[in-house]
Order: sequence, then C-alpha cells, then structure tokens
Amino acid sequence: MAERGRPRAFDRRVALRRAMEVFWEHGYEGASIHQLTAAMGINAPSLYAAFNCKEVLFREAVALYDELEGAPLREPLAEEPTAREAVAGLLRAGAIAYTAPGKPNGCMIVLAATTYTPKTEGIRDYLAEQRRASTAALRERLERAVAEGDLSPDVDAGAVAAYYSTVLHGMSVQARDGAGRAELLAVADAAMAAWEHLTAARHIVG
Repeated sequence: MAERGRPRAFDRRVALRRAMEVFWEHGYEGASIHQLTAAMGINAPSLYAAFNCKEVLFREAVALYDELEGAPLREPLAEEPTAREAVAGLLRAGAIAYTAPGKPNGCMIVLAATTYTPKTEGIRDYLAEQRRASTAALRERLERAVAEGDLSPDVDAGAVAAYYSTVLHGMSVQARDGAGRAELLAVADAAMAAWEHLTAARHIVG
C-alpha cells in the first residue's frame, strides 16, 4: 500500500502536454486550476510541487507547444529554396495546423492571452515576445533571400514579414471562429497573390 500523503507519481511531460491542450483551448485566464489538474490527472499540491505556479506551468506549456506544433511552420522557412515558396509553405502549414482534427483550432500563442488584467500583463508580454520572434524569423528568411539575390535589394523585408505574419495571425483567429481548412488555404493563396507587388523592385524616377 502506498504511504499516506505520498505524492502520486506521474509522467511530467504527459501531464504538461495535457495542460498545454487546456491552455490552448481556454486561454491562460480561462483555464482554471481545477480544469488543469483534472486534465493532467494530478491534484493541486502535485501541480504546484512540479511546476511551482500556474504561470510557470503556462510558460512551459507554451515552450512545448512551440516544440511540437510550431515545427511544421518553421520547416518551410528552413527548407524551401526560395523566399516565395517559404512564405507560401508557411501560410499553407498554418492553415493545416490551425484546423487539425482532434486539436483546438487556431494558434495557442496567438489566442491564449487576447485579454489581460494587471495580474497577467507578464503573460501578455511573454506571448507578444513569442510572436515578435516568429516575425523576426520570417524577416531573417527574407533578408537571406535578398543577400542571395532571390529578392531585390529594394524589398522592405520588415514590412513584408509583418504583412504575412499578420495574415497568419488572422488565419488563427478565423480558425477559432470556425473557418475550415479550405477557407484558410484560400486566404493563404489570396495573400500570396500580393507577393509580386510586395517584393517588386522600386524604381525612383528622378
């Protein structure tokens, strides 16, 4: 017989993944400790012993989300040979990931803290930092394309990265509102129709 009061053993990573899914579905503030412990299969004292507090648990859940769910979105930036193919692949990967069966719709990092209170400003800022990092990675891919001659030196890589990041984040919101995969893929195609204009060389007439 187990000793009375001894914490129940559990697989920390499995429990963290279940917590991630609760945060993904309900957001930081919407996820209660009761919902989290029920999903994780542990009691509140075990949660605090393993993760210290809800905010630490959330930050670890975001890191796990980025590891597991963010990988397909990073692959096009790393693997596609041209900037256009990389961005198109990113948007298509987003449309597919945000509508995957059996998972909450949309992106956890975009949706988990759309509202905040003074007590959760740190969470808001943390997620904003994650989103800025994603935009920075896209900008770096575009700047690499400029350096390699794939894009014109006149291209404003920051503006183009911001535009496509905004499209990607909007697709996440639409997915949460019920948009299906075909609809989001159509949005991705429409956004790519602007590529030639956004990346065209600018000729100044003097």
